[in-house]
Amino acid sequence: MSRPPALDPLFRSLHSIKGVGPQLSALLTRFFGAPEGQEAIALDLLMHMPTGILDRRRMDGIANAVHNNIATLKLHIDRHQPPPRGREHIPHRVFAHDETGEIQLVYFRAQGGWVEKLLPVGETRYVSGTIGFFQGEKQITHPDYVVEADKFEDMPLVEPVYPLTHGLSSRALIKLTRQVLETLPELPEWMPAERIAEFGWPSFYAAMRASHAPETPDDAQLWSKNRMRLAYDEYLAGQLALLIVRSQLIAPRGIARTFTGAISAKVEAALPYTLTEGQRLAVEDIRQDLAAPERMSRLLQGDVGAGKTVVALMAMAAMAESGAQSALMTPTEILASQHFKTLKPLCDQVGLGIVLLTGKMTAAERRAVLSGIADGSTTIVVGTHALFQSGVEFHNLGLTVVDEQHRFGVHQRLALSEKGVHADLLVMTATPIPRTLVLTHFGDMAVSILREKPRGRQPIDTAVLSIGEYARVIQRLESRIAEGAQAFWVCPLVEESEHLEVVAAEDRFAELKKVFGDQVVLIHGRMSAAAKAEAMDRFQRNEAKVLVATTVIEVGVDVPNATIMIIEHAERFGLAQLHQLRGRVGRGSQRSACLLLYKEPLSETAKARLETIKGTEDGFVIAEKDLELRGQGDVLGTRQSGMPGYHLAVPDVHRHLLEWAHEDAKNALTRNPGLAGRDGDALRTLLYLFRKDLAIPLLRAG
Repeated sequence: MSRPPALDPLFRSLHSIKGVGPQLSALLTRFFGAPEGQEAIALDLLMHMPTGILDRRRMDGIANAVHNNIATLKLHIDRHQPPPRGREHIPHRVFAHDETGEIQLVYFRAQGGWVEKLLPVGETRYVSGTIGFFQGEKQITHPDYVVEADKFEDMPLVEPVYPLTHGLSSRALIKLTRQVLETLPELPEWMPAERIAEFGWPSFYAAMRASHAPETPDDAQLWSKNRMRLAYDEYLAGQLALLIVRSQLIAPRGIARTFTGAISAKVEAALPYTLTEGQRLAVEDIRQDLAAPERMSRLLQGDVGAGKTVVALMAMAAMAESGAQSALMTPTEILASQHFKTLKPLCDQVGLGIVLLTGKMTAAERRAVLSGIADGSTTIVVGTHALFQSGVEFHNLGLTVVDEQHRFGVHQRLALSEKGVHADLLVMTATPIPRTLVLTHFGDMAVSILREKPRGRQPIDTAVLSIGEYARVIQRLESRIAEGAQAFWVCPLVEESEHLEVVAAEDRFAELKKVFGDQVVLIHGRMSAAAKAEAMDRFQRNEAKVLVATTVIEVGVDVPNATIMIIEHAERFGLAQLHQLRGRVGRGSQRSACLLLYKEPLSETAKARLETIKGTEDGFVIAEKDLELRGQGDVLGTRQSGMPGYHLAVPDVHRHLLEWAHEDAKNALTRNPGLAGRDGDALRTLLYLFRKDLAIPLLRAG
């Protein structure tokens, strides 16, 4: 089914709406972040929710109008007092009265006679605005509304307040939104009848109207039935899409694997340490999943350094016993080569063929690697998303392991599952994700958690200092380096701008060079891969003592001798990021330290973040706190990666609806897997409405 015609009015370009010229259209397209090459559409306006309400219903006369409050008055216009010629800074005053008292309406820079036209002497006008005082007299400066007596209903008495952008006025936005509301069709009901009965919620149509054109301030509050209904709809669309994609990924066409246990036993014997209890349980879970006929879809969460890679290796070894290949996919080449370095010696010991596939290979190297993957002599392939470009043909791909999942979208997951028709999926993340987020971003994935730190991990001493103490920090660093330590020095992205990011790290690099000479190396995002690799190598070989970096190092860099982590402008980092960065040290046998340098003045939130990091090393505690402090879009770094950012649902208020939406989505697909018939059409309409229709082609017929 293509998009239901009922939705056409919502998908037309804003350009086609009366009063939207090319300039406003371009402004709105930028403001709503329309995809490349597309214009903003009517639906964008509806999904742009008010964040507050102005109440203009108080109409009890001038005498009862309260200072600093909004009042709406029915005024008789008495006289105008324009400023004297050449004294433009003096305002134009309009004197008016009602039966309770007198008031002045004040306009600055009101040349050209328009005020006289707007408020003709001797006539009656409704005027609404904020009451002020000047020399003991009540006045309204630049009223929000002036309307003729017979056009009173044109004035919104309860007015939504929207987030705006430069060049877009509140009034223009309200007017446009009202025009779009007029075209909003009554849509078929997709919500289960028992849900509606239980909550007493209005229809989507009614909820949308009441949120944008409220009759009372309560209509549009976040906890009103209207906003609850809309938040639920948004969650439901998201859950449906995730479950459809997931049912596609782990359709019953999995393969029940059988294992001999021979290779796994060799791997375990080759490990320099014994597995932790958590690792054992995770391996057990994974084997059970692999042995079952459905495709595995499991999320392996473990704090930085909790030993996820070894669990993945055990899974890949089990896969090899069943005669199939595995692919380990990472977001960056640095991380891919790091995994390869960790795994290769173990694989060599037990006779598993492992290769690293990167974008930097020569054509001949690439051909050799590809032929090994195609004929099955290679059992494990490690690489970036280049693994699922065309030209990579697997002999028999059985397991895909994805590291740092949140950098891979649904599309990549689908593309990858095409490579192995029945491939099982194991996703690893060092970002401890709270349950609500697992639901929002992964639908129903089974979760294994590695809670304990691997043996031999040292606790990390964390201190918080003002950047004003720079001289002291350098002194301390000098003495530690003299004792043989190595240090990371992390600088933030400045204002997210690529250009400036370099300056921050390069400036710090230049400063530190004055003290440490060529013992300092630099890594940032704009350097060539070769330059990065060379700096990293020098640091790993302990030739360089200080590595200055932007956050490229947050994931997976392993330098056991590095025991000091200094994070500059720590107040600019999110909690999850600070936690990840700190986890880069404490990997060897010596006691490690992490120093958070902040710049005054600190906001309350930043203070709370730094306190949290100082107080605990438990990633799950940190993740929950992060969710509380920042809301959920950032916890997974999703602001950048286009993960589901919500428009209608505000997680702090509506999070409890997610479980219900999840249940309802699950039940709907169990009852009607192909979303057929009337109920199915209603749910498809919902998917189109929230632009999750990418999932629709994946529905398996009935």
